[in-house]
Amino acid sequence: MAAQAAAAAQVAAAQAAQAEAAESWYLALLGFAEHFRTSSPPKIRLCVHCLQAVFPFKPPQRIEARTHLQLGSVLYHHTKNSELARSHLEKANSVDAAKPLLRKAIQISQQTPYWHCRLLFQLAQLHTLEKDLVSACDLLGVGAEYARVVGSEYTRALFLLSKGMLLLMERKLQEVHPLLTLCGQIVENWQGNPIQKESLRVFFLVLQVTHYLDAGQVKSVKPCLKQLQQCIQTISTLHDDEILPSNPADLFHWLPKEHMCVLVYLVTVMHSMQAGYLEKAQKYTDKALMQLEKLKMLDCSPILSSFQVILLEHIIMCRLVTGHKATALQEISQVCQLCQQSPRLFSNHAAQLHTLLGLYCVSVNCMDNAEAQFTTALRLTNHQELWAFIVTNLASVYIREGNRHQEVLYSLLERINPDHSFPVSSHCLRAAAFYVRGLFSFFQGRYNEAKRFLRETLKMSNAEDLNRLTACSLVLLGHIFYVLGNHRESNNMVVPAMQLASKIPDMSVQLWSSALLRDLNKACGNAIDAHEAAQMHQNFSQQLLQDHIEACSLPEHNLITWTDGPPPVQFQAQNGPNTSLASLL
Repeated sequence: MAAQAAAAAQVAAAQAAQAEAAESWYLALLGFAEHFRTSSPPKIRLCVHCLQAVFPFKPPQRIEARTHLQLGSVLYHHTKNSELARSHLEKANSVDAAKPLLRKAIQISQQTPYWHCRLLFQLAQLHTLEKDLVSACDLLGVGAEYARVVGSEYTRALFLLSKGMLLLMERKLQEVHPLLTLCGQIVENWQGNPIQKESLRVFFLVLQVTHYLDAGQVKSVKPCLKQLQQCIQTISTLHDDEILPSNPADLFHWLPKEHMCVLVYLVTVMHSMQAGYLEKAQKYTDKALMQLEKLKMLDCSPILSSFQVILLEHIIMCRLVTGHKATALQEISQVCQLCQQSPRLFSNHAAQLHTLLGLYCVSVNCMDNAEAQFTTALRLTNHQELWAFIVTNLASVYIREGNRHQEVLYSLLERINPDHSFPVSSHCLRAAAFYVRGLFSFFQGRYNEAKRFLRETLKMSNAEDLNRLTACSLVLLGHIFYVLGNHRESNNMVVPAMQLASKIPDMSVQLWSSALLRDLNKACGNAIDAHEAAQMHQNFSQQLLQDHIEACSLPEHNLITWTDGPPPVQFQAQNGPNTSLASLL
């Protein structure tokens, strides 16, 4: 017994010493952090570094939560980095601990409609953040039925539209269609506050428009998009009604008017980019970003940063098409900075970021880096449409590289075979897959097969006004006819390709078309037209070369080597000192 008591005493002493040692390093770091915070002037960066140094020690959960709370408080009060502040504050609250508390609160709140609905929304949001969309949808369904029972058709519509949004994210399209039909009927029949009614209509139309755009149906979406734009104009003319609803369950609002306005700009940009109206996409991006900057001065809502990242992702793709690679690269760097400030934002957009870098690498002819970026993006995404988009672009990289990746290329082409079981329902992506097959057949010298694939692309792209795919298909068909010696048919393809490429504008297709027009006119003895086309080709070449040199000389160009972990903080300039792309604070 004495030996056991002695052993127990030794263990207790060791634990006490360990706890004391653990507490000593924690107290030391906390003391340093407080010293830097209260210095005159405050040394906030050093304070943050001291608090961040707590985490590598793997402290107990209570200390980790407290440190997140302290970091969130310091960042919120002393910096403009509201996203990172919010992230730390959220980590200070344990989701696992919150869920049972919310479930208990939901059980005992059924007699208070507002709180019951609010708690259901909150628990559904927690499940969504954990990517448990099935549980979130179930809760939203429960909320919709509860709202119906308590006579709140408005909040019933909010629950159902929220569920529809998650079903779209899960690609459960058979469930989405009847749900959206029901939502449309509820929205039209509900008579209440005009702003609430119009906001429901905006929510409903945004889901419809994004559904069409996900399906690549750029022409079919136009009536819905027009209704959405008219709806946001109506909302902007309405004054906020301060009269409270008579039903407490109606005390909810989907988004502020200003946020809805940015969202409508955003879906307009998405449509313009897919349709190939790139100048229009630029115009609406500028409007949306200007509005976002104003809002972010007064509002630190995370959704604003999400809107900003999605806008930048789309305008970056536009810039690469219009021959503004240097600007695109700087905007990719801007997305990196935004993602550094919010781990959740980076988690949601990492695959898209690597995809954009892959597209940039293709534009500057860094094909090995393009392959690495696309491969990284594939590893990071579970989104079917994004996966198909990446594979299509990776296949085009392998096609340009010749015989180096034949086995991998054949495997990729089989996985996106548009003639058989194409993996996604997107009209646009299936048309692009036909184009890639046509490109591969062209490089293989199988011209009749290439023409069949490209005519299929043309048929599909014309049906939905996919202007860029139309231009690319026309110029490639023109090239095939030129190689076959059919100059008249080649000219019939290249001239409209050039006209469409100028309208988009697509710099690469303009370069390609002008080269073909030069050679065609030379072969037909049209010296004046050949000279004019040669001059155009020279001008396009010079513009692209200058932009290429400018982009590759930027320090941000080193982003093409980043394939793992969070976005890098600094890069070595090509011929200069270290240049910071983003800072913690």
